Amino acid sequence: MKSLVLVRLFVALCLVLPVLAFAQETVISGKVTDANSGDPLPFVNVILVGTTWGATTDFDGNYKMRTTAPSDTISASYVGYKTRKKVITKGIAQVVNFQLEEVSTSLQEVVINAGENPAYAILRQVVRNKNNNDKRKLTAYEYDTYTKIEIDVDHITEKFRKRKLVQKITQVLDSIEVIAGEEGKPVLPMLITESVSKIYYRDNPSLRYENILRSKINGLGVTDGNTVTQFVGSSFQEYNFYQNWLNIVGKEFVSPIADGWRLYYEYDLVDSLYVGDYYCYRLDFFPKSPQDLAFTGSIWITKDGYALKQIDATMGKTANINFVEKIKIQQELEPAGKGEPWLPVKNRVLVDVGELSNTSAGMLAKFYTSNKNFVINKPYEPSFYHQPIIMAEDARQNEEDKFWDSLRHEPLTSTEKNVYRMIDTLQTIPVVRTYTDIVKIAVNGYYKAGKIDIGPYVSMLAINNIEGLRLQPGFRTNYQFSDKWVLGGQLGYGFKDEKFKYTAYVQRILSRDRWTTVTVRARSDLGRVGVDEETAGDNFLLLASQRFGFFRRGYYMNEARVDFKRELFKGFTQRVGFRYLTFDPTFNYGYYEDPENIAESEIRQNFTTSEVILESRYARDELFIQSDNDRISLGATRWPIITVRYTRGFKGLMASDFDYEKLRLSVYKRIKFGPLGLGYLNVTGEKVFGSLPYPLLGLHLGNQSFLYTPVTYNLMNYGEFVSDQYLTIQYQHHFEGFLLNRVPLMRKLKWRLVGSANVIWGSLSQNNIDMNAPVTPDGEETLPLGYFDSRPYVELSYGIENIFRFFRIDFVHRMSYLDRPDVRSFGVMGSFQFSL
Repeated sequence: MKSLVLVRLFVALCLVLPVLAFAQETVISGKVTDANSGDPLPFVNVILVGTTWGATTDFDGNYKMRTTAPSDTISASYVGYKTRKKVITKGIAQVVNFQLEEVSTSLQEVVINAGENPAYAILRQVVRNKNNNDKRKLTAYEYDTYTKIEIDVDHITEKFRKRKLVQKITQVLDSIEVIAGEEGKPVLPMLITESVSKIYYRDNPSLRYENILRSKINGLGVTDGNTVTQFVGSSFQEYNFYQNWLNIVGKEFVSPIADGWRLYYEYDLVDSLYVGDYYCYRLDFFPKSPQDLAFTGSIWITKDGYALKQIDATMGKTANINFVEKIKIQQELEPAGKGEPWLPVKNRVLVDVGELSNTSAGMLAKFYTSNKNFVINKPYEPSFYHQPIIMAEDARQNEEDKFWDSLRHEPLTSTEKNVYRMIDTLQTIPVVRTYTDIVKIAVNGYYKAGKIDIGPYVSMLAINNIEGLRLQPGFRTNYQFSDKWVLGGQLGYGFKDEKFKYTAYVQRILSRDRWTTVTVRARSDLGRVGVDEETAGDNFLLLASQRFGFFRRGYYMNEARVDFKRELFKGFTQRVGFRYLTFDPTFNYGYYEDPENIAESEIRQNFTTSEVILESRYARDELFIQSDNDRISLGATRWPIITVRYTRGFKGLMASDFDYEKLRLSVYKRIKFGPLGLGYLNVTGEKVFGSLPYPLLGLHLGNQSFLYTPVTYNLMNYGEFVSDQYLTIQYQHHFEGFLLNRVPLMRKLKWRLVGSANVIWGSLSQNNIDMNAPVTPDGEETLPLGYFDSRPYVELSYGIENIFRFFRIDFVHRMSYLDRPDVRSFGVMGSFQFSL
């Protein structure tokens, strides 16, 4: 009996042991990345072929699975990518990495059977619960953030490699394969940066403040890094999909969970699954029109609370946007607490810029942020947030790699370590340094030579009818000379009028916290009536362009200025200035010294003014960055920019000839219209009190060229209208792809409609009309003086922009004052522009 039992046991072991051996556990882990960019791919399905065993990659592209399934092949698949398969070894622990190649996908057709699309009910709940889940519900929040940015040259073709410049860096290109990987496409790294910041936000009023604590920058052409450090902070890498519209690279993209989601997207309920601890619905979405500024991708919505758990959204090359082939945004969110809104814990953004020609390469920009240590609903006083971005004094201090290892939320990959080494190698190649300097000159307008910058190059040469050829070299000191003092100047010479011109200035930066400066400047130059820094503002390109061509009303001047500026509180800047000016016209001009007694009054053509200027400027949400010794505005997003200026002229002060007052108000607003595009509104009104020669009044800028200029009145003749009180409205509307995206031929051309309206209501008092003499002191006839009657001046235009990506044509109609001699009622005008 015992023998029979032993035999049965032996047979059983013979049958079971092979099965147990066969069922030995296999452990597979690895990382899935994009073959083009090298970026990790989250949300990828990794499965054992022929089984139900599988895993999904996390936000960093990592996966891990344990299995006893009898499969020897593993596959990785994701929407928009080619599925890849690899052979595995059963019964051992192993690492299997994938690099997936993107495939072009057409807009999917969502087929819905009888009844409503089940995705719609989920999306309605998402919209209903927005206020509960959107982080803007919080009264305040703060967190630690780590940001990493890498910029590479990609699309490196054989034609690009054969270019002379590229051949000179062959020794570097030979190592690109190490970075790209065995299955990836080669890239040439240009910049890699890392920063660690503390972010603070409060609501009512809505204020945001970023304190950049540490920054590490390695890139071609980056010498100081202060400006780059502010750009690479977290402030420029934040996207909230609970907003209806997201501003990306200056364009307005509609969110897939916008209130009007059904107008722009099609949806497909694909799956329901656990993502971490949350049971979620996965919805795929596609734009109804491929040319719209909308996304294709997937969202994961929690069943409990209908919150956005994670999103993978991509804009492809069919969208009506220039140069950019792809924008990809991936985001993972977590609740700030039980029942609290959700905050992004990880973000990844990729911008792929296509090559301009067959012999050029493209550019790849990759952004990554990781957030942790959230604190909610503990707002600080508004004064705490007065400066949106602050960089710690020791932020750029060189630290050991071990120190940065302690700051990073995740360690650098081996590829990213190679990027640092390759950039170091590129910086040592002479031809790379030369081309880097050329690019920096083109961007900054100056050539850096130690402690001084030579330029600006945009104003170094001009040609006009008075000066002939004009050459004007210049310089300014930079932060290496001093971070408190700025010295600069220009010296010009006209070969026709044989006169020297000059500008010299000194500026003292009193405070960088609340930006405060004092500037003293002396200048002797040639000007054009109606065009000066008070009217052109910071538009230095307009001022430089006005030195070319025919000067119908030119004048020589000597000027002295003193300006004090200070930001009194966030968004509010006060300016106090003094200006001394002499006027010596190059055209026939005269005015009565005593306009009330014309018969006995002397006719003069020169005059002197001394005036005090008080200016208040309020831009509630305007964002600034500090670049060396400059403060650069990045514009306002939501609120208008309001400027009030009061000018008081004093007769007798420094031989000034006139007493007068001027009051000027201007409002500038960028207006979002969603699918209808963007509008830009500029309203200006001014009133002059006192009798003055017309060069001191409001001379409205005309344009008699064939080039369309948004800041001028394009069918108005030069000097046609002068006012001492006026109201102007200038409005431009860019329809983006609206309407033309619906026309098949236009859709492929990516042309865009644009329209504008320019209106002026103005008048000139009888005293100021009488003050201007019909002849010069020498008895020659003066140029005619034009002014408005009770009618407004109106110009309307419509046109097409983005023609071959760089050209714009406008059809302009002049609607009033057509009874005047030598006026144009209609014009076809062109211009060059660069826009995405």
